[in-house]
Amino acid sequence: MHGEYKTPGGKLVVVDFEIRGGQLHQVEVSGDFFLYPEESLAAITGALEGLPAEIDEAAVALALEEAMPSGTELLGTSPTGIAVAVRRGLASAPEGSSQP
Repeated sequence: MHGEYKTPGGKLVVVDFEIRGGQLHQVEVSGDFFLYPEESLAAITGALEGLPAEIDEAAVALALEEAMPSGTELLGTSPTGIAVAVRRGLASAPEGSSQP
């Protein structure tokens, strides 16, 4: 699955993932936003890994906010921006794309 979101006044966020067993797997987050420290990207992708495919945008954003280490700076996007990209990727999933 592939989802993109251009944050208003900000940067592009891209989220690629697979759906297996009704959950997100092999999650990769990229784009032209800035993240400090860069190591926080592991916490962001880790927060998305294993989330249920039926999750709503607010719950994705909350999971990201809770997972990001204290002091993380996300410039040009936000947890909500990443959540929108995830939901767009899920919305583009063809019927029956979930693998056991």
